[in-house]
Amino acid sequence: MASSSVFKMFSLEGHTAVVTGGTRGIGQSVAVGLAEAGADVILVQRDESNTTTLKAILALGRKAFIYTADLSSAEQVAKLVPKMLADGHEIRILVNCAGIQRRHPCEQFPDSDFNEVIQVNLTTVFTLCRDVGAHILGLEPSPVTGRRGSIVNFASLLTFQGGFTVPAYAASKGAVGQLTKSFANEWTSKGITVNAIAPGYIDTEMNTALLNDPERLASISARIPAGRWGSPEDFKGTTVYLASKASAYVSGHILVVDGGWMGR
Repeated sequence: MASSSVFKMFSLEGHTAVVTGGTRGIGQSVAVGLAEAGADVILVQRDESNTTTLKAILALGRKAFIYTADLSSAEQVAKLVPKMLADGHEIRILVNCAGIQRRHPCEQFPDSDFNEVIQVNLTTVFTLCRDVGAHILGLEPSPVTGRRGSIVNFASLLTFQGGFTVPAYAASKGAVGQLTKSFANEWTSKGITVNAIAPGYIDTEMNTALLNDPERLASISARIPAGRWGSPEDFKGTTVYLASKASAYVSGHILVVDGGWMGR
């Protein structure tokens, strides 16, 4: 009986989650993990050409939908949530996982790249938090989770550190951490938990430049107590936890998933 009770604490049965960045890497793993926990999933993608995640969710017996938008376009992002709501979706969970990276020495970093990173990694996160949150505030608390809904943003180790050749990314992810706390301060008492996950060094396409640099790869790997880089699968459980009843008393928190890097 006890084990069944704990199992139910992680259930997302009957809930709909919106996930950005779900076509690959961490976002794809998270989207599938939410479906495995019982959620239907709305995937926000640049276009409909990649249906891998959609098919994986449907194969689990859950519903899946694709809505398209270029997350570097404020105009397109602004239309997303109104379109979803007009189509009759009741959204309980938002996961902002999409992000881009641009690398240049600080003294050569172009305005265009800086602005694009800020738009995708920060402004889009703000807009979706605001718009989905406004919708969730109008819902009755869920009997499954005990609250109206949950928002999970993806931060980074660079929420806390500065990195090299990534001033725009570091600025955007530092701000995501503060944005998360700000929304949590206003919404936790109203039944919406707002948290962030800060991945460590993960073996994904975004880190190709580091993985292909033998010297940087060796220095980073030597500092990770877990003895390995992370994988997208490492984020299924943490995201489901933050979206479910299991994390009822957790809000405004940045959960570091880094194999022990930050404690080294």
